[in-house]
Amino acid sequence: MAVKHELENSLLLDDDGRTRRTGTLWSCIAHIITAVIGSGVLSLAWSVAQLGWIAGPVAMLCFAIVTYVSVVLLSDCYRYPDPVTGTRNYSYMDAVRVNLGKTQTCLCGLFQYLFMYGICTAYVITTSTSMSAIRRSNCYHEKGHNAPCEYVYTPYMLIFGAVQIVTSQIPDFHSIEWLSVLAAIMSFAYSLIGFGLGLATVIENGMIKGSITGAPAATRAKKLWLVFEALGDIAYAYPYALILFEIQDTLKSPPPENKTMKKASMIALFLTTLFYLLCGCFGYAAFGNSTPGNLLTGLGFYEPYWLIDFANACIVLHLVGGYQVHPFYSLPCFKSKKYPTLTANMLPVSIKSIASPVS
Repeated sequence: MAVKHELENSLLLDDDGRTRRTGTLWSCIAHIITAVIGSGVLSLAWSVAQLGWIAGPVAMLCFAIVTYVSVVLLSDCYRYPDPVTGTRNYSYMDAVRVNLGKTQTCLCGLFQYLFMYGICTAYVITTSTSMSAIRRSNCYHEKGHNAPCEYVYTPYMLIFGAVQIVTSQIPDFHSIEWLSVLAAIMSFAYSLIGFGLGLATVIENGMIKGSITGAPAATRAKKLWLVFEALGDIAYAYPYALILFEIQDTLKSPPPENKTMKKASMIALFLTTLFYLLCGCFGYAAFGNSTPGNLLTGLGFYEPYWLIDFANACIVLHLVGGYQVHPFYSLPCFKSKKYPTLTANMLPVSIKSIASPVS
């Protein structure tokens, strides 16, 4: 009986004693696409407008290549010291600790938490902007495009905070899976709407706007600043290093996890880059040098207003879920071996969301 019990346990558990992982190539692709594609896709048209028709698409391709190279290197760090049979690293901080030592871990942690702070702030601002854009869209529809339809963002920030207080009462990560699925669906919805509206505008205009050098600026210094800002926007839209290990930790083996991760990343980044190129280039083709910073919240489109409202509502729902779900993946402080009983599944989401980064 003892032998039978040990055999059953070996079938249910992985080499680290945890429940056997069941993730596949396709589930890994889905996780990556969900993590990478976010509301930042709507600002890519502005980035292309600053860089022009040549430098804009080339920059997207370059960042895709750099991201893939970094993924190839990081995926081999999931296990240490051997990338196939070594001990698992469950988070980015774990990999830094075993490969670079404590000093670099502290430095990495500092930058990681700064990143967390910036991302959470961006979520609040973007959500309030989208909520305000819904009111402005209806105002412009009723009173005309030249009407003084400006609203302050502060009440919407408070509303977003109140919603997070409610959603943070969800007890654990497993109970929040439905919110993650909803957020992913909303992400694809508003991205497709942005691309579709850009394509429709190009067809309506009967021409492709824009230039090789991009939008002009008053001075060379201003132009250089805008170029670097555009490159920063594109760079922000790609990396997912902080949650790579959490995604890789869901994969079953054989085949080795690093092999599956590399293949999934290549497919996911190809699809993501194609999607980015379509949204960014068609948005620039539609508006040229006057491309707004965000195709939806910047009200580059006015009609059909109901579709703009729906797209902005999708952004709000995506960020409500993303604030709770997406940041959790790379949370290092609750994965410390110093407190083995304080596991992620025992923590309220409200605590997780305070100190959690986003890709």
